[in-house]
Amino acid sequence: MLIVGLGNRGEEYTKTRHNAGRIILEYIAKAQEFSDWKNDMKTKSLRAKGEIDSEKFDFMLPETFMNNSGNAVAGVIDGPKKLKNLVVVYDDIDLPLGSLKISFNRSSGGHNGLESVIKRVKSREFVRIRIGVSPHTPTGKLKKPSGEAAVLKFLLGAFKDDELKELKKLSKKITETLVCISSEGKDKAMSLYN
Repeated sequence: MLIVGLGNRGEEYTKTRHNAGRIILEYIAKAQEFSDWKNDMKTKSLRAKGEIDSEKFDFMLPETFMNNSGNAVAGVIDGPKKLKNLVVVYDDIDLPLGSLKISFNRSSGGHNGLESVIKRVKSREFVRIRIGVSPHTPTGKLKKPSGEAAVLKFLLGAFKDDELKELKKLSKKITETLVCISSEGKDKAMSLYN
């Protein structure tokens, strides 16, 4: 199963909210002691492989900028058969920090990285795990910025240390989610984790 963590390459983006998908996969790969990240020149990505609970995973971090993420994915997903083994993990400003949502066959919702993947693999029929990045009140009400400039500034802003701890905690749940998707299918995973 190919798991793609979306984000921007480069030191200045390492801890930004827009890199939540990439950060999560790095946490999981480290916790599960996956093979070291290797540079895949063919797909312009970093790749790490490993097993979790007897399920085999291939993690990919595109080394392009977010808007061109699909170029890396299309280098591996070259037909409908392989599409069913694709899971894309990415940030979602419409979800509270520390939460996840599994979806399938939906639009990009305005996320440029996901839009690039959809265009390059010529399909929306793959699983996504959306990672919440927005702050929220104790009652769960989102406190997200409004206006394009404010949203962009927020997404390209760095996570605070306590927010990164929250993501690290979430990575354990996402690990379980990935195993469930691989072993029991997306529908079972959605019923358990959404």
